[in-house]
Amino acid sequence: MKELRDLEPDFWRAPSAHNTQPWVLNYGQDEVEVSWDPARALPISDPTGRDLRLGLGAFVETCLIVCRDAGLSVGFRHDSEPARVGFLHRVAGPYETDFTTADVRARGANRGGYEPGRLPVEVMDRLAEHANLVRVPCRDLADLLFAADLHQFGDPDVTRELREWLRLTPRHPRYLLDGLTDKALSLGTGEALGLRASLALYPALRRLGLPRVLAGAGRGLLDYDGDVLVLVGDPGEQVEQGRALMRTWLTLSGLGYTTHPLSQVIDCAETRRVLADRLDVEDPDSLLHFARVGKPKAPAVRSARVRT
Repeated sequence: MKELRDLEPDFWRAPSAHNTQPWVLNYGQDEVEVSWDPARALPISDPTGRDLRLGLGAFVETCLIVCRDAGLSVGFRHDSEPARVGFLHRVAGPYETDFTTADVRARGANRGGYEPGRLPVEVMDRLAEHANLVRVPCRDLADLLFAADLHQFGDPDVTRELREWLRLTPRHPRYLLDGLTDKALSLGTGEALGLRASLALYPALRRLGLPRVLAGAGRGLLDYDGDVLVLVGDPGEQVEQGRALMRTWLTLSGLGYTTHPLSQVIDCAETRRVLADRLDVEDPDSLLHFARVGKPKAPAVRSARVRT
């Protein structure tokens, strides 16, 4: 399985929360263990590991697609242990997929402005082939985003963990490796400088209302005629749900759409419960992913990767 090493730069194009790129591949003779680096998890903002497992599932799907395009017959065997999710291994025939390595390279998140407009029914029908996604008008959920942001920025530990993965200046030593850069966040120079200063002074400014200011900065994200997609699935099948989510992202990308994950809405227990009530979903824990979706007004700067 050593031939997979040459494909790693494309494997690493898989998405992950805060662009932590937590995956680790341990090579054996006939199989490759898929595990993760605990130092690249988010134990405070993702305490249940939901986003971690979704990201690992997306990584597995990416590996299978890239291997298929390279002419390698590789499958995945789920084998959950405390620090792994399973194995990539040789199989008799190629993985069945309509996606290619070019699709993987073209996909990306976009945190900038989106053109107004709802997703056509035919697009939702295409997505339904891969995952159970609920479409909700953006403005119907703007209040939940503000409440979730207020909760996030009001928690010193969550804010500190976020700050560890922000790369708000090209002078940051890991600017070209991982995390969320100013450009990937669609921040101008002044906006990035202001955010850096605010977070540096967070302990003092928190008592003066900084969390409300930071939460207010995101009010406009859902204040337009667009859609949010919410992934609803079995909370015990998060790796498989991550694989399905990757297929939906690739489908959207191929149709000219992109997404902006806003996981804080389901990271916060209260907004997750309210969202479940609004969607008539019995188990709030079955809400696995929340993102706005649409056609971007401008291309996004690609997120950095450790392996390029």
